[in-house]
Amino acid sequence: MHTVAVLALDQVIPFDLSTPIEVFSRTRLPDGRPGYRVRVCGERDEIDAGAFTLRAPWDLSALRDADTIIVPGVADVTAPLSPAVHDALRSAAADGTRIASLCVGAFPLAATGLLDGLRVTTHWRAAGLLAELHPDIEVDPDVLYVDNGQFLTSAGAAAGMDLCLHMIRRDYGSAVAADAARLSVMPLEREGGQAQFIAHDHVPVPQGSEWEALLTWLRENLARDLTLADIAERAGTSTRTLIRRFRDQTGTTPLQWLHRARVRQAQHLLETTEHSVERIGGQVGFASSTTFRDRFKRTTGVSPQTYRRAFG
Repeated sequence: MHTVAVLALDQVIPFDLSTPIEVFSRTRLPDGRPGYRVRVCGERDEIDAGAFTLRAPWDLSALRDADTIIVPGVADVTAPLSPAVHDALRSAAADGTRIASLCVGAFPLAATGLLDGLRVTTHWRAAGLLAELHPDIEVDPDVLYVDNGQFLTSAGAAAGMDLCLHMIRRDYGSAVAADAARLSVMPLEREGGQAQFIAHDHVPVPQGSEWEALLTWLRENLARDLTLADIAERAGTSTRTLIRRFRDQTGTTPLQWLHRARVRQAQHLLETTEHSVERIGGQVGFASSTTFRDRFKRTTGVSPQTYRRAFG
C-alpha cells in the first residue's frame, strides 16, 4: 500500500492539512481496498494549528518510510525551517521519495533547496514573495499545480485537491482518480489556472506615483481605441520615454497594462451582467470578438463563456 506522510509544521493551515488526509484516506481501488495509508507527522507531539492544537501520531522518522510526503502551508511563510525538518526532507528526497507542497507549503519546501532550478507554483498572492526569497526558483502564478516528477507544487486552497487527484491518477490510473474526484465532489480536471480567480476590482495604480493620473485616465477610457502614441501624448512624453519610465513604475508596458485592465473589467461585466460576449468585448475596447476571446483566454486561462459559467 502507498504511504502518504502529511507533515504538520507549527502554524500549519488546517485546510491544507486536512485536504490530503481526506482525499487520500477515502481513495479506494477497484476491488475495494484502500489505495493509501495516511500518516500525520510532526517534529513535536503537539502542533500549533492556529485555532486549535493537534497531536501528531508520528514523528519525523516516519518520513523515511513514506512513498509520498505532503507539505501543507503555514501561516507565517517567512518562519525559519528547523534543521531537523530540513534534514528529514532532504534525506527523503535523496531516497527518491515524492514530495508535494500545497499552497504556501512551497515556502518551507523551497527552504530546503530542493526546488532550486525548478518551475513551481503557490498561491497567487504569495507568488511574488516566493520569487523574491528564492531567486533560483521559477515561480509560475498562473497554474493550479506543477508536476516536476519527484517534486510537485500546488496553488492555493482547492488547488491542493487538484494536485492530490493528479497524484492518484499517476499512482492508480484515471478510473481510481475519477472515483476519488466524485467522492470529493470535484472535477478530475478543471479548466484554466489561478488567473481566473485573482481579484479584479482594477489593475493596481501606484498611489502617489507620477503615473497615477495617467493610469486613472487609462482605466476610465478602456473602451477607446488607444494607441501607444495616444498614451504618450496624454502623458506629455515620447513613446520611447513612456515605455521605459512606465515599465520602471509598473513593471509592464503601457499596452500590456491596458490589455490587463480591459480583461479585468470584462471579468466584472461577465459576472454582473447578461450582456453577450461580443458586446462586452466592445465595451472594454477590443476591436473584434475574436481578439477579445483570445486575449481573455491568454490572461485568465479560460474562455469568456467558461468564466461566466463559473462566476456569473
